[in-house]
Amino acid sequence: MLSRLIRLAAPAAALLLAACTTPEPPVKPAPPAHPEVAFEESSFDRLPQIQDHTWEPALAAFQRSCEVMQAGPVWEDVCRSALATDPIGAQRFFLANFTPWKVFVANDDATLVQDTGLMTGYYEPELLGSRTRSAPFTHPIYGVPDDLLVIDLAELYPQLKELRLRGKLEGRRVVPYDDRATIQKRTDLAPRAIAWVNDPVDAFFLHIQGSGRIRLPDGTFMRVGFADQNGRKYHSIGTWLIREGHLKSHELSMQRIRRWARENPSRVDEALAQNPSYVFFEERKGSPDLGPLGAQGVPLTPEASVAVDLRYWRLGTPFIVDASQASPALKIVRPVIAQDTGGAIRGIIRFDYFWGFGDKAGEAAGRQKSNTFSWVLVPNGMKPEDIMVRR
Repeated sequence: MLSRLIRLAAPAAALLLAACTTPEPPVKPAPPAHPEVAFEESSFDRLPQIQDHTWEPALAAFQRSCEVMQAGPVWEDVCRSALATDPIGAQRFFLANFTPWKVFVANDDATLVQDTGLMTGYYEPELLGSRTRSAPFTHPIYGVPDDLLVIDLAELYPQLKELRLRGKLEGRRVVPYDDRATIQKRTDLAPRAIAWVNDPVDAFFLHIQGSGRIRLPDGTFMRVGFADQNGRKYHSIGTWLIREGHLKSHELSMQRIRRWARENPSRVDEALAQNPSYVFFEERKGSPDLGPLGAQGVPLTPEASVAVDLRYWRLGTPFIVDASQASPALKIVRPVIAQDTGGAIRGIIRFDYFWGFGDKAGEAAGRQKSNTFSWVLVPNGMKPEDIMVRR
């Protein structure tokens, strides 16, 4: 009864006060950047042990990010310090300028529900190909088609600023753009090919990685990178291979998928078509001594660059990741810099770890599917919300 009276009395008291005073306009607090994310302040001495040699590549990667973000108010001071730091001072730089905050996925009332996420791996593959179609180079790497429309609705609907629709015209209607199965059968796109390669599975994995090098017949290479996409969601062909009984779940890896394709050439197109997403490429310039350009427009650093979900994290943000898996055994604890993104990278604690270039990096990337803890490194004096993307 008492609680009921209090609830009834509160509105009456509010009306009485309103009659006696002129209320101030309510101050509306700024909404949190993302209510589904929570943080816990930590310190470097409470983190898992980080090997000394991992700080130097992280500094090199962060310095590259600073070249494009140093003018921003969040990063101006810390970038000035980073660009003045020698490699030998890498660890000292991070420990002196950042505070680690552990990242959690939270539910609606900000109760901490989990602190683990997923980290996969990617790499820069090398393909064999040619700028012109001639056997054995008969599988296209397409540039952006002339009939692909990209519709940005942010000006009319600001709440949709992260959404770009992709489609094509049919008469006066805009319809979804072709899926992979349809694109694989089209012949009118041949003039849009920027290269031709000798293996459809290699081309498929290039789409997943988003960038690569194509070794040309004269021994030179061309570097290609993501230019656009058909707007369809990514589906793993591994799921189809397991469902159809071609592979067991514990066998799934990039290497095992390649082996299945070699053993079943007549079913390769069917398998690849299970992923309706299709990537279009452009030729990229760059030194062979540097990694491919990531979404931030700077070369990626092997084992120091990661792809993140840009709905939450700004490019250039540093993290500590603690990733592990049992089969095959893998343990990674190191500082990394967010410098890239990808269509399958969706989530708060979701990383794609750049292993580098070539077959060895590809083997490591193809086997990685790690449970991951993460700490975002926030410039001293700031809070994680200050460096996150605000919707």
